[in-house]
Amino acid sequence: MSAKIKGAYSSRSFVSRKWTILLCLGSFCVGMFFTNRMWNIPESKGMSHPSVTEAERLKLVSEGCNPKALYQKEVKRDPQALFGEVANTHIALQTLDKTISSLEMELAAARSVQESLQNGAPLSDDMGKKQPQEQRRFLMVVGINTAFSSRKRRDSIRATWMPQGEKRKRLEEEKGIIIRFVIGHSATTGGILDRAIEAEDRKHGDFLRLDHVEGYLELSGKTKTYFSTAFSMWDADFYVKVDDDVHVNIATLGETLVRHRKKPRVYIGCMKSGPVLSQKGVRYHEPEYWKFGENGNKYFRHATGQLYAISRDLASYISINQHVLHKYANEDVSLGAWFIGIDVKHIDDRRLCCGTPPDCEWKAQAGNICVASFDWSCSGICRSADRIKEVHRRCGEGEKALWSATF
Repeated sequence: MSAKIKGAYSSRSFVSRKWTILLCLGSFCVGMFFTNRMWNIPESKGMSHPSVTEAERLKLVSEGCNPKALYQKEVKRDPQALFGEVANTHIALQTLDKTISSLEMELAAARSVQESLQNGAPLSDDMGKKQPQEQRRFLMVVGINTAFSSRKRRDSIRATWMPQGEKRKRLEEEKGIIIRFVIGHSATTGGILDRAIEAEDRKHGDFLRLDHVEGYLELSGKTKTYFSTAFSMWDADFYVKVDDDVHVNIATLGETLVRHRKKPRVYIGCMKSGPVLSQKGVRYHEPEYWKFGENGNKYFRHATGQLYAISRDLASYISINQHVLHKYANEDVSLGAWFIGIDVKHIDDRRLCCGTPPDCEWKAQAGNICVASFDWSCSGICRSADRIKEVHRRCGEGEKALWSATF
């Protein structure tokens, strides 16, 4: 009995061990199967294997980081090509600077108009309506500063260096040059002085009338009003102011200004720095002399008042800020003061302040024709109404020079 039980127990034990081993092997195989299927490492969505081309690019970048390789590449570059790239970059920066300057001026003008509207201030007629001349860009506007008593001076200029009638219209259309006598009105508007100017204007049509009361002590205000008015009426590269006792060669003036056409904020004239006169009663007395320091000090550099020119962006600056620009006793000092705090290119050209014959005549014979001629002792041509024809004959550039000039 015991032997049977022992044999049966031994048989069941053997079977159990056999199935246990098979079960273990089966479990191991199933586990390996599921491990290969379920535990593959996922690839990141943002990562990709580099292609052959990308691998080459990475190799080039890694080579570029090598200082030695970089130096060898720079040595192989053509020096002329490098200079060309530098020049092109310089031109691009100048163009960008001019564009930014123009945009800043236009933005300031828009803000000025907006403030005027918000404050209820009326806009001037020039700002409220578009002038026909604004359809084109002129080379320059030449304003001849004159007075009610200067009829003979004006006639002498008309007879010499200022074209008349159809020639003046041709000058505007073909050469882009506007020339006008600049004058305001008398203290009694509509009086005999104003009527005389109106009659003269009907005859010649060469005046620019300003909203300004005439007076020698008001020249700074007249200069400011002239530039503002001219800028609102004509779109030009340059705006010129000249006195009515100065001889001017128009073609030479145009050729001089054209050289600086691409430069921003240009102020051209014969630069000087005279003494600040504190003594009352003397000519060119400066009532605000104390602002310039101790007695005996000199003014800052500014163009002499007989003739000077400013570029379009500076005329715009004056027009926008005319109500806050300070006026000194002398108009040339005032103009120089307005440009002290901004980035302006001062160009000192001595051909804009030649002497009368024989000075300008010798220079013309040497091929260096003067832009303007006058006598320093008189701050203009002495007895200009009588002498300007002689100056024109001996120092003038000739009418052919004007019509053959290209600007």
